[in-house]
Amino acid sequence: MAKTRVIGLDIGTTAVRAAQLEFGAGGPGGKTAPTLVRFGEVALPLGAVRDGEVADQAAVTQAIKQLWATAKFESKDVVIGVGNQRVVVRDLSLPYMPLAQLRSSLPFQVQELLPMAADEALLDFYPTGEGQNEQGRIVNGLLVAAVRDTVTANVMAVESAGLRATMVDLNAFALLRSIARGELAQRTAALVDIGARVTDVTIVANGVPQFVRTLPNGGQDATDTIARGMNISGLEAEALKRQIGVGFAVSPELQEASDALATVTRNLVEAVRNTFVYYATNNPGASIDVVVLTGGGSHLPGLGQYLSSASRLPVTLGDPLSTISVARTAGGREAFAGRESLMALPVGLAYGVAA
Repeated sequence: MAKTRVIGLDIGTTAVRAAQLEFGAGGPGGKTAPTLVRFGEVALPLGAVRDGEVADQAAVTQAIKQLWATAKFESKDVVIGVGNQRVVVRDLSLPYMPLAQLRSSLPFQVQELLPMAADEALLDFYPTGEGQNEQGRIVNGLLVAAVRDTVTANVMAVESAGLRATMVDLNAFALLRSIARGELAQRTAALVDIGARVTDVTIVANGVPQFVRTLPNGGQDATDTIARGMNISGLEAEALKRQIGVGFAVSPELQEASDALATVTRNLVEAVRNTFVYYATNNPGASIDVVVLTGGGSHLPGLGQYLSSASRLPVTLGDPLSTISVARTAGGREAFAGRESLMALPVGLAYGVAA
Protein backbone atom coordinates (compact mmCIF):
# COMPACT_ATOMS: atom_id res chain seq x y z
CA MET A 1 0.00 0.00 0.00
CA ALA A 2 1.26 3.47 -0.90
CA LYS A 3 2.06 5.70 2.05
CA THR A 4 2.53 9.45 2.13
CA ARG A 5 4.38 11.47 4.76
CA VAL A 6 3.62 15.18 5.13
CA ILE A 7 5.05 17.79 7.52
CA GLY A 8 2.95 20.68 8.83
CA LEU A 9 4.92 23.65 10.20
CA ASP A 10 3.22 26.19 12.47
CA ILE A 11 5.08 29.48 12.98
CA GLY A 12 3.50 30.83 16.14
CA THR A 13 4.24 33.87 18.27
CA THR A 14 6.08 31.98 20.99
CA ALA A 15 7.32 28.86 19.20
CA VAL A 16 7.69 26.99 15.92
CA ARG A 17 6.03 23.56 15.95
CA ALA A 18 6.07 20.83 13.32
CA ALA A 19 4.23 17.53 12.97
CA GLN A 20 4.95 14.76 10.48
CA LEU A 21 1.99 12.54 9.61
CA GLU A 22 2.01 9.30 7.68
CA PHE A 23 -1.10 8.53 5.61
CA GLY A 24 -2.00 5.15 4.19
CA ALA A 25 -3.71 4.52 0.89
CA GLY A 26 -6.64 6.88 0.43
CA GLY A 27 -5.06 9.74 2.36
CA PRO A 28 -7.06 11.42 5.17
CA GLY A 29 -10.28 9.95 3.79
CA GLY A 30 -8.96 6.39 3.80
CA LYS A 31 -9.95 3.65 6.22
CA THR A 32 -6.60 3.66 8.03
CA ALA A 33 -6.03 6.39 10.61
CA PRO A 34 -2.91 8.48 9.97
CA THR A 35 0.08 8.17 12.26
CA LEU A 36 2.06 10.93 13.91
CA VAL A 37 5.63 9.83 13.32
CA ARG A 38 7.50 12.93 14.50
CA PHE A 39 6.79 16.13 16.39
CA GLY A 40 8.95 18.94 17.70
CA GLU A 41 8.86 22.50 18.93
CA VAL A 42 11.42 25.25 19.54
CA ALA A 43 10.73 28.46 21.44
CA LEU A 44 11.02 31.82 19.67
CA PRO A 45 12.46 34.99 21.19
CA LEU A 46 10.03 37.72 22.13
CA GLY A 47 9.10 39.84 19.11
CA ALA A 48 10.31 37.41 16.44
CA VAL A 49 6.70 36.98 15.30
CA ARG A 50 4.25 39.83 15.83
CA ASP A 51 0.51 39.64 15.28
CA GLY A 52 0.91 36.43 13.31
CA GLU A 53 3.64 37.75 10.98
CA VAL A 54 7.37 37.04 10.93
CA ALA A 55 9.13 40.22 12.11
CA ASP A 56 12.64 38.85 12.74
CA GLN A 57 13.42 36.51 9.88
CA ALA A 58 16.86 35.53 11.18
CA ALA A 59 15.50 34.45 14.57
CA VAL A 60 12.65 32.42 13.05
CA THR A 61 14.97 30.81 10.51
CA GLN A 62 17.41 29.80 13.26
CA ALA A 63 14.59 28.28 15.31
CA ILE A 64 13.38 26.25 12.32
CA LYS A 65 16.91 24.98 11.67
CA GLN A 66 17.17 23.92 15.31
CA LEU A 67 13.78 22.23 15.11
CA TRP A 68 14.84 20.13 12.11
CA ALA A 69 18.15 19.23 13.73
CA THR A 70 16.59 18.03 16.98
CA ALA A 71 13.37 16.39 15.73
CA LYS A 72 15.06 14.61 12.78
CA PHE A 73 12.30 15.27 10.26
CA GLU A 74 12.72 13.20 7.11
CA SER A 75 11.87 15.85 4.52
CA LYS A 76 12.45 19.51 3.80
CA ASP A 77 9.02 19.94 2.16
CA VAL A 78 6.52 21.58 4.51
CA VAL A 79 3.00 22.99 4.60
CA ILE A 80 2.82 26.32 6.43
CA GLY A 81 -0.14 28.33 7.70
CA VAL A 82 -1.21 31.95 7.77
CA GLY A 83 -3.75 33.67 9.98
CA ASN A 84 -3.83 37.27 11.22
CA GLN A 85 -5.72 40.52 10.88
CA ARG A 86 -4.43 40.98 7.33
CA VAL A 87 -6.20 37.84 6.12
CA VAL A 88 -9.81 38.37 5.03
CA VAL A 89 -12.34 35.51 4.92
CA ARG A 90 -15.81 36.27 3.52
CA ASP A 91 -18.86 34.44 2.22
CA LEU A 92 -19.00 34.42 -1.56
CA SER A 93 -21.28 32.94 -4.21
CA LEU A 94 -20.05 32.70 -7.78
CA PRO A 95 -21.44 31.36 -11.10
CA TYR A 96 -20.62 27.68 -11.37
CA MET A 97 -17.41 26.71 -13.16
CA PRO A 98 -14.64 24.15 -12.57
CA LEU A 99 -12.73 24.99 -9.38
CA ALA A 100 -9.40 25.70 -11.11
CA GLN A 101 -11.10 28.10 -13.51
CA LEU A 102 -13.07 29.70 -10.71
CA ARG A 103 -9.92 30.35 -8.68
CA SER A 104 -8.12 31.89 -11.65
CA SER A 105 -11.06 34.27 -12.17
CA LEU A 106 -11.06 35.59 -8.59
CA PRO A 107 -8.99 38.76 -9.22
CA PHE A 108 -11.61 39.92 -11.73
CA GLN A 109 -14.63 39.09 -9.57
CA VAL A 110 -13.82 40.12 -6.01
CA GLN A 111 -11.99 43.45 -6.10
CA GLU A 112 -14.96 45.34 -4.63
CA LEU A 113 -15.03 42.93 -1.67
CA LEU A 114 -11.40 43.48 -0.65
CA PRO A 115 -9.84 46.09 1.63
CA MET A 116 -6.69 45.91 -0.52
CA ALA A 117 -5.89 45.93 -4.25
CA ALA A 118 -6.36 42.51 -5.84
CA ASP A 119 -2.78 42.52 -7.14
CA GLU A 120 -1.52 42.97 -3.55
CA ALA A 121 -3.40 39.89 -2.32
CA LEU A 122 -3.10 36.14 -2.56
CA LEU A 123 -6.60 34.81 -3.27
CA ASP A 124 -8.23 31.44 -2.75
CA PHE A 125 -11.74 30.03 -2.65
CA TYR A 126 -13.03 27.22 -0.43
CA PRO A 127 -16.26 25.76 -1.85
CA THR A 128 -18.87 24.76 0.75
CA GLY A 129 -21.84 23.87 -1.43
CA GLU A 130 -23.87 24.58 -4.56
CA GLY A 131 -27.17 26.30 -5.26
CA GLN A 132 -29.31 28.09 -7.82
CA ASN A 133 -30.21 31.71 -8.44
CA GLU A 134 -31.99 33.55 -11.25
CA GLN A 135 -28.86 33.28 -13.41
CA GLY A 136 -28.49 29.55 -12.88
CA ARG A 137 -26.13 27.24 -11.02
CA ILE A 138 -23.83 28.81 -8.42
CA VAL A 139 -21.03 27.75 -6.08
CA ASN A 140 -21.17 28.92 -2.45
CA GLY A 141 -18.02 29.17 -0.42
CA LEU A 142 -15.49 31.24 1.48
CA LEU A 143 -13.21 33.77 -0.19
CA VAL A 144 -9.74 33.94 1.39
CA ALA A 145 -7.59 36.99 0.69
CA ALA A 146 -4.19 37.45 2.34
CA VAL A 147 -1.95 40.47 1.94
CA ARG A 148 0.95 39.16 -0.11
CA ASP A 149 3.63 40.57 2.22
CA THR A 150 2.36 38.65 5.25
CA VAL A 151 2.67 35.35 3.38
CA THR A 152 5.99 36.21 1.76
CA ALA A 153 7.65 36.93 5.12
CA ASN A 154 6.74 33.46 6.43
CA VAL A 155 7.81 31.73 3.22
CA MET A 156 11.18 33.52 3.21
CA ALA A 157 11.89 32.46 6.80
CA VAL A 158 11.16 28.86 5.84
CA GLU A 159 13.24 28.94 2.67
CA SER A 160 16.16 30.58 4.49
CA ALA A 161 16.18 27.53 6.78
CA GLY A 162 16.69 25.30 3.76
CA LEU A 163 13.09 24.08 3.57
CA ARG A 164 10.50 24.32 0.81
CA ALA A 165 6.95 25.51 1.40
CA THR A 166 4.86 23.29 -0.87
CA MET A 167 1.59 24.87 0.26
CA VAL A 168 0.32 27.82 2.30
CA ASP A 169 -2.94 27.07 4.10
CA LEU A 170 -5.28 29.17 6.20
CA ASN A 171 -4.81 28.37 9.88
CA ALA A 172 -8.57 28.17 10.37
CA PHE A 173 -8.89 25.44 7.74
CA ALA A 174 -5.96 23.53 9.23
CA LEU A 175 -7.65 23.71 12.60
CA LEU A 176 -10.90 22.20 11.38
CA ARG A 177 -9.07 19.36 9.61
CA SER A 178 -7.35 18.31 12.82
CA ILE A 179 -10.21 18.87 15.27
CA ALA A 180 -13.53 18.42 13.39
CA ARG A 181 -13.14 14.68 13.08
CA GLY A 182 -14.80 11.66 14.65
CA GLU A 183 -17.91 12.69 16.60
CA LEU A 184 -17.24 16.41 16.00
CA ALA A 185 -17.50 15.85 12.24
CA GLN A 186 -21.24 15.32 12.72
CA ARG A 187 -21.89 18.42 14.84
CA THR A 188 -21.80 22.21 14.60
CA ALA A 189 -18.70 23.24 16.51
CA ALA A 190 -17.05 26.58 17.20
CA LEU A 191 -13.29 26.01 17.09
CA VAL A 192 -11.52 28.69 19.11
CA ASP A 193 -7.73 28.72 18.78
CA ILE A 194 -6.24 31.14 21.32
CA GLY A 195 -2.72 32.10 20.32
CA ALA A 196 -0.41 34.62 21.92
CA ARG A 197 -1.64 37.63 19.93
CA VAL A 198 -4.57 36.48 17.80
CA THR A 199 -7.54 34.17 18.29
CA ASP A 200 -9.06 32.29 15.36
CA VAL A 201 -12.76 31.43 15.57
CA THR A 202 -13.96 28.90 13.01
CA ILE A 203 -17.53 27.63 12.99
CA VAL A 204 -17.85 24.22 11.35
CA ALA A 205 -21.06 22.33 10.53
CA ASN A 206 -20.72 18.63 9.68
CA GLY A 207 -17.04 19.13 8.85
CA VAL A 208 -17.63 22.10 6.50
CA PRO A 209 -16.46 25.62 7.48
CA GLN A 210 -19.30 28.13 7.69
CA PHE A 211 -17.67 31.18 9.23
CA VAL A 212 -14.13 32.36 10.04
CA ARG A 213 -13.02 35.35 12.06
CA THR A 214 -9.60 36.37 13.43
CA LEU A 215 -9.69 38.44 16.62
CA PRO A 216 -6.79 40.72 17.69
CA ASN A 217 -6.73 39.23 21.20
CA GLY A 218 -4.57 36.49 22.68
CA GLY A 219 -3.01 35.03 25.78
CA GLN A 220 0.06 37.25 25.65
CA ASP A 221 -2.12 40.34 26.22
CA ALA A 222 -2.87 39.15 29.75
CA THR A 223 0.78 38.32 30.41
CA ASP A 224 1.89 41.78 29.29
CA THR A 225 -0.76 43.49 31.43
CA ILE A 226 0.32 41.60 34.54
CA ALA A 227 4.00 42.27 33.83
CA ARG A 228 3.41 46.01 33.57
CA GLY A 229 1.11 46.22 36.57
CA MET A 230 3.35 44.15 38.87
CA ASN A 231 6.66 45.40 37.41
CA ILE A 232 7.90 41.86 36.80
CA SER A 233 9.40 40.02 33.83
CA GLY A 234 7.34 38.36 31.13
CA LEU A 235 8.34 34.90 32.32
CA GLU A 236 7.30 35.72 35.88
CA ALA A 237 4.03 37.20 34.65
CA GLU A 238 3.26 34.10 32.58
CA ALA A 239 3.82 31.84 35.58
CA LEU A 240 1.71 34.12 37.79
CA LYS A 241 -1.09 34.14 35.20
CA ARG A 242 -1.24 30.34 35.24
CA GLN A 243 -1.19 30.36 39.05
CA ILE A 244 -4.04 32.86 39.38
CA GLY A 245 -6.38 31.69 36.62
CA VAL A 246 -9.86 33.12 36.09
CA GLY A 247 -12.60 33.09 38.71
CA PHE A 248 -10.52 31.89 41.66
CA ALA A 249 -9.94 33.58 45.02
CA VAL A 250 -6.43 34.96 45.55
CA SER A 251 -4.42 36.39 48.42
CA PRO A 252 -4.46 40.20 48.85
CA GLU A 253 -0.99 40.68 47.38
CA LEU A 254 -2.14 39.06 44.11
CA GLN A 255 -5.46 40.90 43.84
CA GLU A 256 -4.10 43.56 41.47
CA ALA A 257 -2.76 40.93 39.10
CA SER A 258 -6.01 38.95 39.37
CA ASP A 259 -8.10 42.02 38.52
CA ALA A 260 -5.90 42.80 35.50
CA LEU A 261 -6.14 39.22 34.27
CA ALA A 262 -9.92 39.24 34.73
CA THR A 263 -10.28 42.44 32.67
CA VAL A 264 -8.20 41.20 29.74
CA THR A 265 -9.86 37.77 29.79
CA ARG A 266 -13.30 39.36 29.88
CA ASN A 267 -12.44 41.34 26.74
CA LEU A 268 -11.36 38.16 24.94
CA VAL A 269 -14.40 36.17 26.04
CA GLU A 270 -16.74 38.99 25.02
CA ALA A 271 -15.12 39.16 21.57
CA VAL A 272 -15.57 35.40 21.14
CA ARG A 273 -19.16 35.47 22.43
CA ASN A 274 -20.02 38.38 20.13
CA THR A 275 -18.66 36.35 17.23
CA PHE A 276 -21.08 33.55 18.12
CA VAL A 277 -23.95 36.06 18.30
CA TYR A 278 -23.03 37.53 14.92
CA TYR A 279 -23.01 34.06 13.35
CA ALA A 280 -26.37 33.16 14.88
CA THR A 281 -27.91 36.46 13.75
CA ASN A 282 -26.80 35.91 10.17
CA ASN A 283 -27.66 32.21 10.12
CA PRO A 284 -31.16 31.85 11.62
CA GLY A 285 -31.80 28.37 12.94
CA ALA A 286 -28.12 27.38 12.83
CA SER A 287 -27.12 26.76 16.44
CA ILE A 288 -23.66 25.89 17.80
CA ASP A 289 -23.51 22.58 19.66
CA VAL A 290 -20.11 22.83 21.32
CA VAL A 291 -17.06 25.09 21.68
CA VAL A 292 -13.63 23.49 21.25
CA LEU A 293 -10.56 25.31 22.59
CA THR A 294 -7.03 24.93 21.24
CA GLY A 295 -3.80 26.93 21.38
CA GLY A 296 -1.55 27.96 24.26
CA GLY A 297 -4.07 30.45 25.64
CA SER A 298 -6.68 27.73 26.08
CA HIS A 299 -4.79 26.31 29.08
CA LEU A 300 -5.50 29.26 31.37
CA PRO A 301 -7.23 27.74 34.45
CA GLY A 302 -10.91 28.65 34.58
CA LEU A 303 -11.11 30.02 31.04
CA GLY A 304 -13.21 27.16 29.70
CA GLN A 305 -15.75 27.51 32.50
CA TYR A 306 -15.86 31.29 32.01
CA LEU A 307 -16.48 31.00 28.26
CA SER A 308 -19.09 28.31 28.83
CA SER A 309 -20.96 30.54 31.28
CA ALA A 310 -20.76 33.58 28.97
CA SER A 311 -21.85 31.71 25.84
CA ARG A 312 -24.19 29.18 27.49
CA LEU A 313 -22.50 26.45 25.51
CA PRO A 314 -20.47 23.40 26.52
CA VAL A 315 -16.72 24.00 26.19
CA THR A 316 -14.01 21.37 25.83
CA LEU A 317 -10.30 21.21 24.97
CA GLY A 318 -9.49 20.02 21.47
CA ASP A 319 -7.47 16.86 20.96
CA PRO A 320 -6.07 16.37 17.44
CA LEU A 321 -4.55 13.05 18.54
CA SER A 322 -7.90 11.45 19.37
CA THR A 323 -8.41 10.15 15.83
CA ILE A 324 -4.80 9.35 14.88
CA SER A 325 -2.10 6.96 16.03
CA VAL A 326 1.15 8.09 17.63
CA ALA A 327 4.31 6.21 16.73
CA ARG A 328 7.14 5.50 19.13
CA THR A 329 9.37 7.68 16.96
CA ALA A 330 7.21 10.62 18.11
CA GLY A 331 7.45 9.58 21.75
CA GLY A 332 4.15 7.69 22.08
CA ARG A 333 0.75 9.06 23.08
CA GLU A 334 1.76 9.60 26.70
CA ALA A 335 4.49 12.04 25.68
CA PHE A 336 1.87 14.64 24.74
CA ALA A 337 -0.51 14.32 27.69
CA GLY A 338 -1.87 17.78 28.48
CA ARG A 339 -0.29 19.36 25.40
CA GLU A 340 -2.57 17.95 22.70
CA SER A 341 -4.32 21.23 21.92
CA LEU A 342 -0.97 22.89 21.14
CA MET A 343 -0.53 20.42 18.27
CA ALA A 344 -3.75 21.19 16.43
CA LEU A 345 -2.30 23.59 13.85
CA PRO A 346 0.76 21.62 12.71
CA VAL A 347 -1.29 18.40 12.58
CA GLY A 348 -4.02 20.14 10.59
CA LEU A 349 -1.52 21.68 8.18
CA ALA A 350 -0.18 18.21 7.40
CA TYR A 351 -3.74 17.03 6.71
CA GLY A 352 -4.28 19.81 4.19
CA VAL A 353 -1.78 18.88 1.49
CA ALA A 354 -2.75 15.22 1.67
CA ALA A 355 -6.46 15.88 1.34
